[in-house]
Amino acid sequence: MKLIIHGGFFSESLTNQEIKQAKQEVLKEIVTMGYKYLQKHTAAQTVVYTVSLLEDCDLFNAGTGSQIQSDGRIRMSAGLMDGKTHRFAGVINIENVKNPILIAEKLIHFDDRVLGGDCAEAFARNYGFEYYNPETPQRRHEYEKKLSDSIRLGTVGCVALDIYGDLAAATSTGGKGFEIPGRVSDSATTAGNFANTCAGISCTGIGEDIVSGAMASTIATRVTDGMPLAIACQKTINEIKAHDGFAGLIAISEKGEVYHTDTHPYMVWACHDGDVDVFE
Repeated sequence: MKLIIHGGFFSESLTNQEIKQAKQEVLKEIVTMGYKYLQKHTAAQTVVYTVSLLEDCDLFNAGTGSQIQSDGRIRMSAGLMDGKTHRFAGVINIENVKNPILIAEKLIHFDDRVLGGDCAEAFARNYGFEYYNPETPQRRHEYEKKLSDSIRLGTVGCVALDIYGDLAAATSTGGKGFEIPGRVSDSATTAGNFANTCAGISCTGIGEDIVSGAMASTIATRVTDGMPLAIACQKTINEIKAHDGFAGLIAISEKGEVYHTDTHPYMVWACHDGDVDVFE
C-alpha cells in the first residue's frame, strides 16, 4: 500500500519559513490519516477522503481557503479517477460547497460525470450538500490588495495504491486567483488527474500548461506501454519545461513505484508507505 499527496506550489515558501513549515506539518498529519484510512478502504475511497482533509485546511488553495477570481467570486474544481473501473468524474467552477471532491465522488456513479458551474451546484444541493462559503479573511485580503506574492498555485491532490493493487487519483483546486471568471483548470480533466490499472497521477501548477501537455494521461499511457514510472514522469515534465511550463506531479505505479517531480523546486508533498516522508 502506498499513498502520496501534494499541496501544490507556494510562492511564500521562498520567504516565509514558518508558513512553509506549517504546511509541511499539516501534510505529515494528513498523509498519516490517509494511510490509516487506506488500511480498510479502497484506493478510490482513500483519495477522496484524503483530498477532503486537504480541502478543509485553509492553508491550501482548495475547498476552504480557495482563491478568489477577478469578479470577487470563488469557483472551485475537482476531479476523481478510479483506475480499477476507469471512470472519471469531476466538477468545474462549482461555487458555495465545502468539499468539491465529494461532489465528484457522487458523480462517479452517474452516466453524466462531469458538471460545471450553476448546474454542478444544483446537483450538489439536490444530493444534500449544503451551502458553504469557502472564503477566508486571508483570501479576501489577497484579493483586495492584489498582492504580488499571493498564493496562487496551491492545488491539492492524492494518489493511492490499495491492498488489492488498485490505483486512484483525486485533485482539487481553487484556481489561480484573479483569473477571468469561468476559466477552467486542469484539475477536473484527465490532463491533471488520471488513473488506470498501471499508474495514478495528480498534477499541480499552471493548468493551461498541464492541459497543453496532457500530462497525467500521457504519463499513464507511457507507463502502460512499458516505460518505468520515473522515466515517464521525467520525460513528460521535461516536455513542459521545454515550453517554459510550470507544473509538478505525484505518481504511483501498479508496481508500487512512487515518484514526484516539478519544474520549480517549491512543490510540497508527503508520502506514506508504512513510513512517512515529507518534502519540499
